[in-house]
Amino acid sequence: MSLDPVRFNPLHGNPLIGRDDVERALLALFEPLLPFFSEGRARVRLDAAGAHFDRAAADLEGFARPLWGLAPHFAGGGTMPHWPLFAAGLANGVDPDHPDYWGQPRDRDQRLVELAALGFALRLAPEKLWDPLTGRQRDRLARYLLDARERAYAPNNWKFFRVMVDAALDRLGLAYDRSLTEAYLAELDGFHIAGGWYRDGDFRRVDHYIPFAMHFYGLIHARFAGAGDPYAERFRERARSFAKDFRSWFDEDGGALAFGRSMTYRFACGGFWAALAFAEEEALPWGEIKGLWLRHLRWWADKPIAHPNGVLSVGYGYPQLTMSESYNSAGSPYWALKAFLPLALPADHPFWRADETPLAPGPDPLPLAAPGMVMTRHPGTVVALSSGQENLQMRSGPEKYAKFAYASRYGFSVEVDERGFERNAFDNTLALSEDGLHYRVRETNETALIAGHALRAVWKPWPGVRVETTLLPAGRWHVRLHRIRSDRPLRSAEGGFAIARGDDGDGETTVEAVGRAAAITPGDLAAIVDLGSTVSRGGRAQKALPNTGLLAAKTTVPQLRGSIPAGETLLACAVLASGDGAAGRDALDRPPALPSLADLDALFRADGVAVGAVEAPGDHL
Repeated sequence: MSLDPVRFNPLHGNPLIGRDDVERALLALFEPLLPFFSEGRARVRLDAAGAHFDRAAADLEGFARPLWGLAPHFAGGGTMPHWPLFAAGLANGVDPDHPDYWGQPRDRDQRLVELAALGFALRLAPEKLWDPLTGRQRDRLARYLLDARERAYAPNNWKFFRVMVDAALDRLGLAYDRSLTEAYLAELDGFHIAGGWYRDGDFRRVDHYIPFAMHFYGLIHARFAGAGDPYAERFRERARSFAKDFRSWFDEDGGALAFGRSMTYRFACGGFWAALAFAEEEALPWGEIKGLWLRHLRWWADKPIAHPNGVLSVGYGYPQLTMSESYNSAGSPYWALKAFLPLALPADHPFWRADETPLAPGPDPLPLAAPGMVMTRHPGTVVALSSGQENLQMRSGPEKYAKFAYASRYGFSVEVDERGFERNAFDNTLALSEDGLHYRVRETNETALIAGHALRAVWKPWPGVRVETTLLPAGRWHVRLHRIRSDRPLRSAEGGFAIARGDDGDGETTVEAVGRAAAITPGDLAAIVDLGSTVSRGGRAQKALPNTGLLAAKTTVPQLRGSIPAGETLLACAVLASGDGAAGRDALDRPPALPSLADLDALFRADGVAVGAVEAPGDHL
């Protein structure tokens, strides 16, 4: 028997080329859930791990999220024999006298999230979910939805969930207070920054929730509401603009930039391309949209992302609870089925008839002012240099939002030891320590600017310590400059990219020397080289703690470590990661030169503009 856990992945072995392949993929992802439906069919409990919300809401999550894919499948003419499970579950889940009752929705309740999937599914598949119910069951379901939509929703993409419920109420002919929907649409409209980029609420962050939530629901609303709706064309226009930027977050193999929270939703990252198809919005040529979408699905087909029973795991490239959010239950990963929206289109739609085309060339580097990123493209990966954003509310916020660089091929690491200054990965991070045990990294910025292809941010890990970080691309490398002013001595550790390492180390080498460190494997090379810091730093090839990397359970991170005196210090380095061995070795011998700080200062004085995500309104500034 093969020991390779990739075989547990329901997508494994599927070529994912045509519509039939995609239909088979959807049903293969759903079928492992069947043994876990409760006797009353309203709850799906996949394991004993908990989230911050109650178990009934988690069980509803397991029930509802597959409908993001199954409802479009039905709408496009697909068949499956398990719709009676969902009709029975709907009837029992809203019945207070039934053991499977989901509980009454409250303000900011997880149930409000999952009812968006039910609203969407009722809109697309009432024949399977509404028509089989008795009159009394329909009345209960209607009251449940009408009561839920009057609750207060979280001040972010959640406001779209009321809009999704109302789409069902429209289809079912049920009256409701439309002013509540109008109020939320107006608030959602106010989250727009520029050029199709939104904030996910009044927070200093921009992440995958913009494509797989804000645009995803906006495009669904645009299709359901039609041209007469005042927001429909606005959502379409913004999606057209956003598509030109968001394509830069995908590499030529289909991998998406790993950045921000909720990465356990995996191929939901391709949900934006799916939503463009669903809304019949040709923001890019259909062949390019189809290619971006299908390559992304294929990218996931060879990853060990499922348990032996075929149920998707919490994690990213493998089962990994350390990267999860407090709101991730075992059913959370099935938000990934948002990627199956195109199945709602008929087989003769231009999207399906189009030949898949490669990613068209675009500007490289590409500055993105709203998220504060400079995107660069390299063989097998895209890299985002990042000004740094803020998430102080959730676990591992600094790792998910405030590193200096993120990549599709290498993901990022989450630290698991708050006293681990000597052990932690610190990939694409500068960690500072007073005692050699505890440490601080960038968590938020005081200012963040973008000028041309350069980024500059000021951050303060402690009172009395100020760091100004400047980032700029340099061919296969990128350059980092940190001007530090400290009122006390500190220790420093700065990491490059985290690359996968094998169990036995065969064919793997490391370099540890004054001013440089590298890790070289048969598949990848990662390096960090000092460019003339005012203090000496020693190189270390750090074997990161297991199960901290998003894509590989074991990684090596090249680091530079040293001491910083009180006063002013310049740390300067160049960082490289390459999946092309020959090119990587060639680049390793030719690091870039130290750029002129005077020239960079002049650039930011003349052309520096504030990063949009950092300019969020509200009390988070």
